[in-house]
Amino acid sequence: MLPTERNRQQQPAFFSRLISVLLKSIFLLALLFVLDKLLPSISQQTQSFVVSKWQQINLLQQELPTENSLPSPLPEQHLTDTWGGARSEGRSHEGIDIFAPRGTPIKATTAGVISKVGQNNLGGRVVVIVGPGGAGHYYAHMEDYADISTNDWVNAGDVIGYVGNSGNAKGTPPHVHYGIYINGRAVNPYPLLSKNN
Repeated sequence: MLPTERNRQQQPAFFSRLISVLLKSIFLLALLFVLDKLLPSISQQTQSFVVSKWQQINLLQQELPTENSLPSPLPEQHLTDTWGGARSEGRSHEGIDIFAPRGTPIKATTAGVISKVGQNNLGGRVVVIVGPGGAGHYYAHMEDYADISTNDWVNAGDVIGYVGNSGNAKGTPPHVHYGIYINGRAVNPYPLLSKNN
């Protein structure tokens, strides 16, 4: 075989190997890029989850709210005890409704960990905060949420959302439904809220 023929046969093999190496390099770089983008996010989510669970364990060891110990979620608005009122489908009202103009900021009544920011059929846009003693503080019918996420820590007085009439409150005046759940059972929040505005 002549040297030029050998060179011609080696050229396609060389280019084939070069293309294979380039494709593998591109794939490896793409994989590294994806991992670089995903790992910090996964790490951050895991850290946030672990921290929130630790905070919840600490909250469980604290005292439950007592009479007149919580600030109102709408400090400037009049409070009325609407607990136990008749509702559709034979239900009774498991909280109190506090009426205010649409868009009024809703404030957390307690320090705690946000366990839900989302929607449900009855409450519309809702936020749930796990507070001292493991009590769940439920805020419903929001127009919109504040800049909060699940597993965030909030302090009493932090804005968590804005008054609206979402969910089954459509057609009613804007308000926030505020409920408290202890060991999975609804309790009347009215006696626990401070009436000093």
